[in-house]
Amino acid sequence: MSLMTSRHLVRKGNELELTAPPGSWAGDLRRWSVVDEHVPGAVHTGFAIVELAGGGRIPWHVHSYEDSVYVLEGELVIDTGEAANLLRPGDYGVTPVGAPHALRNVSETPVRWAAMWAPQPRSHVQGDTYPVPGLPERDPTPIDVRDPRTRSFGHIDPANMEVDKQTQDMLAVSASMRTALLVYSGITVKMMVDADLGAQLLTMFMVRYEPRGLAGRHDHPYEETYLILEGEVDAEFDGEKYHLVPGDVAWAGVGCVHAFTNPGPGIVRWLETQAPQPPHRHSYRFARDWEYLTDTLSTEGTDADG
Repeated sequence: MSLMTSRHLVRKGNELELTAPPGSWAGDLRRWSVVDEHVPGAVHTGFAIVELAGGGRIPWHVHSYEDSVYVLEGELVIDTGEAANLLRPGDYGVTPVGAPHALRNVSETPVRWAAMWAPQPRSHVQGDTYPVPGLPERDPTPIDVRDPRTRSFGHIDPANMEVDKQTQDMLAVSASMRTALLVYSGITVKMMVDADLGAQLLTMFMVRYEPRGLAGRHDHPYEETYLILEGEVDAEFDGEKYHLVPGDVAWAGVGCVHAFTNPGPGIVRWLETQAPQPPHRHSYRFARDWEYLTDTLSTEGTDADG
């Protein structure tokens, strides 16, 4: 069952239904559109689970939005003007606005990925997608995150989220800020798609919660989407409580107050996106800070009266 208010949306994984996009010229493509122009309040986010059949192709085209992917199952080739990039589970990448690219599945089995588009594609402008003349195909090569020429793609494994494995000899990439983790309150965050990877309009990152890890009630000046990959999490959006499991997707609009808790005993891991990109300051507005101010002002007023 889909649950939605004007500022948030929760879709359960057992609702997943892959269908051909309306008017699609990519006949082998199927997708489950989760956040699109039909979701009230959603403007910056287009989020979907996409599947391309074995041997399927999406011809060369450009978008007037940023196009990011995170591969869930199978193998996906993304052809660009620079290379034929072979993405496998855990690989991710971003295609800039107006950059010609094509997609193909060179295997016999379907490939499935999470897609994040920003700003949101518009159906009345042909989905903000435009066919362009094709470029010569090359032999696909796997993503090599250690190669400094790999500028728009990356890879993440669950082990990359473990704090005690962030040593240079245990990392798949040379130690740098690309490998950095943000750790707080039982939560670990690792950036994937961001300005460092060439994105300007969106971010994509991995989040891990330890048992009893929590993020208190807060909201943002941007939209967020969450795809649960592992474990179970208790979530709150606009005062409504949900229990999310792998395959579930949630979206929080601007101003939606939300919170998360991992009830345990295992870890929770999800893929998260943001659009537009967060500002340099004031990207989080924690309710408890402003409640504290209210209480402080109330106490100060009482003292002054005395």
